[in-house]
Amino acid sequence: MSSTAPPRGSPSPVGLAVSPEVEAALACGGAVVALESTIICHGMPYPKNLQTAMEVEAIVRENGAVPATIAILDGVPHVGLNSEQLERLAISGRQFQKTARRDIAQVVASGGNGATTVSATMFFAHKVGIPIFVTGGIGGVHRHGEKTMDISSDLTELGRTPVAVVSAGVKSILDIARTLEYLETQGVTVVAYRTNEFPAFFTEISGCKVQCRVDSSEECAKIIYANKNMHLASGILIAVPIPKQHAASGNVIESAIQQALKEADDKKIIGNAITPFILDRVKVLTGGSSLEANIALVKNNALTGAKIAVALSDLRKRASDGKMILNFC
Repeated sequence: MSSTAPPRGSPSPVGLAVSPEVEAALACGGAVVALESTIICHGMPYPKNLQTAMEVEAIVRENGAVPATIAILDGVPHVGLNSEQLERLAISGRQFQKTARRDIAQVVASGGNGATTVSATMFFAHKVGIPIFVTGGIGGVHRHGEKTMDISSDLTELGRTPVAVVSAGVKSILDIARTLEYLETQGVTVVAYRTNEFPAFFTEISGCKVQCRVDSSEECAKIIYANKNMHLASGILIAVPIPKQHAASGNVIESAIQQALKEADDKKIIGNAITPFILDRVKVLTGGSSLEANIALVKNNALTGAKIAVALSDLRKRASDGKMILNFC
């Protein structure tokens, strides 16, 4: 398979199954939004996961774009799933292997089933020419990462794959400041949507400022368009704060995270043991309320991502018609 995205309207890369809806939209330069499948299989229980997946796809469609949920089914990467395939993912849950870029070859070669993470979803989205991907949050540099070297592959994927990722930032369970530093090292443009501060997933603020602020989907589209035209070959992270109406519950969750972090420090829990410990403690401390806040921000990201995809599609069409000159700023 080629490492570059196919030109608009060309056949899908060998070994990939692209749904007719997605293929038709890409062929005519329409707006398409990639969606991951790990959140379905590993992020929430059945049937809530199926309901959420269908609602997220509906939000994308209602705002003028085509959803393309990505997963590996029986060794074949699929870009765009039908309702039966979505249901299969939701029911199977953790039976589907959590699949990052490093796992793709093994899952495909074994004829296995894979729920794609951020890095794998970006990889397949770029293969078929989808420029925008919506998720909940990305991974990052873990606390004490300078000692453990525990750094998510999401960050290196953003450094080498020109796909714009719409997320609610990263959870404060991670080292947000170091995550932003690592993204800078990777050459990734980090954009804060209608805010000057990088969001911390469950909360609107993190204490970390972002240099690039945008206030509209059209501004986001211009940055994505410029990134492609300048052949930067790196991704863009568009950080969208959790909706204000859910910020209160987010603050409760954030307080639980901070308490869990303190407990981990007091107990001297480090390395690979720290993340499971904190996640378990947060679940207990919040009574599981983090799920609803998670769903709310994913839906908000889908709304934002769809609008950006439509704006980008319109921008491309105007440019190809020779009716505009884009001023890079």
